[in-house]
Parts: sequence; C-alpha cells; structure tokens
Amino acid sequence: MDFKLGEKEEALRKEIRKFAQKELPPGSFTLLLEEESRDEDWKLAMSTSKKLAQKGWLVMAWPKEYGGSAVSYWEQMVYGEECGYWGIPGISMGISGVAWVGPSLMQFGNEEQRKKYLPLIASGEPDGVWCTGYSEPNAGSDFANIQTRAIRDGDEYVINGQKVWTSCAHRARWCWLAVRTDPNAPKKHRGISIFIVDMKSPGITVNPLLNYYGAHIFNEVFFDNVRVPVSNLVGEENKGWYHLMQSLASERHSFGPSLYGNARRLLEELINYTKETQHDGKPLCQNPEVRHMLADAAVEAEMLKLFNYQVTWELTQGITPIYGSSRNKAFGDQLLERLGIIGMKLMGAYSQVDPYSKWTKLHGIIQRLYLLFPGISIAAGTDEIEKNVIGQFKLGLPKSY
Repeated sequence: MDFKLGEKEEALRKEIRKFAQKELPPGSFTLLLEEESRDEDWKLAMSTSKKLAQKGWLVMAWPKEYGGSAVSYWEQMVYGEECGYWGIPGISMGISGVAWVGPSLMQFGNEEQRKKYLPLIASGEPDGVWCTGYSEPNAGSDFANIQTRAIRDGDEYVINGQKVWTSCAHRARWCWLAVRTDPNAPKKHRGISIFIVDMKSPGITVNPLLNYYGAHIFNEVFFDNVRVPVSNLVGEENKGWYHLMQSLASERHSFGPSLYGNARRLLEELINYTKETQHDGKPLCQNPEVRHMLADAAVEAEMLKLFNYQVTWELTQGITPIYGSSRNKAFGDQLLERLGIIGMKLMGAYSQVDPYSKWTKLHGIIQRLYLLFPGISIAAGTDEIEKNVIGQFKLGLPKSY
C-alpha cells in the first residue's frame, strides 16, 4: 500500500516549512497552550496568527463562504502536522476559535452569529480569540454535572457560577460557555445551553492558575450576575449537550496531527542530542538502552501518523470518526509523555534547570514538555474518558453506569 501524499499536499508542506523558517526565531518551539503564558510569546503568537490569516492558512479548512479555502482533509492534516513539527504559535487563536467554535457556529449557530464572529476568528486579530468555559470545580469528566446557571430576564440571561482550568481566559475576548438553563430537567444533560459571552462584560473575574514552573495557561473564572443578550444563545435552549458532543469531536480530531508533528520534532531533537553528547567517552547514541528507548518511540510515532491517516481517510469517505479521534488524542498524549520522560533521563542534571536559563539544553523543550504533559492529557477530555469512548463505540463494551 502506498502511503505517499499527492503533489498538492507535499507542496503545501514545503511552503509551511519555508514560512516557519522565515517567521519564527531560531530555536523557537511552542508546545500546546504554551503561547498563552508569557507576554512575549503571546505577542509572537498574535503576529504569527495574523500572517497565517493573510496567507489563507488560519481557517483553511473552513468553507469558502466563511473565509476558508475548503481544502481537502489531507491538506488539513498536513497543515496540522507541520504546525506541530515547527511549533508554530497562534495557529488556533487560543485553540478553540479556529478548531471548534467556528465549525460549531457553522453547524448550529444562527446567521447573525456567523456573520459577526466567523470573520473575527478568520482575521487572526486579538478580537477573534476565544476561551472555552466547560469544566467546573465539581464537573470535569462528569460534564453533565455543571452548575453555573443562566436565568432568563427579559431580553437577557443572567449568569452566575464558576469555571476552572479555563485556558486562555486571561487573553480571550470571547468565551464559549456551557451553563445550566433548566435545573429541573429529568436528566442532567438535557438542561444545558451554550452562550457566547464577551469577556469584557461586568461581573467576570479571571484568576490565574499557575503550573509547576509558573506558566500562566489555565484560569478560574467567576461569573457574578453577568448579563448576556438572548441573541448570544447558540442553538436551542437546553440542547447544549447535543451541540457540545459535536464540538468535542471536532476538538479531539484537531489534536491528532499536531501531536504527531510535536512528537516527530521532539524525537529528532533527542536523536541529534544523543549523537552530540558523550558519556563515558562514547556518544549516547551508541548505548543500547538509549537506542531501544528511541526506537520504541519512533515506532509509536509512526503508529500515530497512521492512525491520523486512517481518520483522515474516513473523513474523505463521509464517515464520522467517533472513536478514532479519541484514540488518536489519547495515544498522542501518552507518546508525548514518554518522550518527555525519555528526554529527562537522557539529560540527567540538565533536565532540572530552569527551562529558560542559559544552561538549558534543546532550548528547554524537554523540561517544558515534562511539566506540561499532565495538562495536555487532560485538555479536551482525560485519557480515561477517551478510553471510555473507544470502549463504547469501537469495542461495544457496556457503560459502567
């Protein structure tokens, strides 16, 4: 079987590589969500995002009527791979805008919402940046348990409650917010609605949640009598659960190619490091244990690539990749985790220095990955939830409740 891509896809790959080499600073490599923390990284992300928009790449997968190029699924996959490989920042505008808010508005938003918000996302400007308000202190994987409330008051809804682990909330202009609109629904998932909320609205408080090395990616967000126009309700009231299941499928699928790109780049960096680093008078790459670790990781990276190919092919056949997206997301998460651990072992004491110090190796990529991958494996659904999806929809296993 020939797994080679066509001339069109390979031409796009070369063009993206030229863009990355020209536009990114030497040694620059942004891991998932990382661009949201430091001001200098966010500035680069916004600048790059605008350039991607100008080249027609930022929303290239969208239909032409909404500012996209309606490219093939294979071209979309190549774009994701290369952006992941080069660590191109700003590719998703706080991730959610391009990857699932836009596609969701196309599916179940109204025409007024499409005309207002889709051009903002496609522009690559700061006013097109979104955050996603799903998780709460007592509602993570148990999403149907959310308690943030929206009560209708004339032409507005009044929102009260708290969200947590909200990435990009401190940068975003808009929030894609899930709330409870019917607390008396016979089943919890039937009383949920989706709203578009302006993050500049009175009553919104954003507090940072710093990770191990002080990166500001996640936040807790409080809503205190926040008023939102009725026109900002997305889809039908109390049908948000069904809308969100479509959004989550788009969200998880968007991770696969970029995770593979990340893994391929990290693997190449580690291989080169072992060739250039001596131990007991010999290059690390001659150590059998090191060779076996890297060989295993290389096989797994190839598996992830083929998984992505399978899902992409299914999309070309009109098949919705329900379990495939979850499989690719979970497998990619775990591969990055293994690469982070392998890198820490290979670097020894150097793996413990500040990722941004002059003493760090490989521009601090490995330390940052090691400290980020717990959050990566939770974002868009924990690996355990992804395995539940695989068990139910692929293996036909019964639910545990």
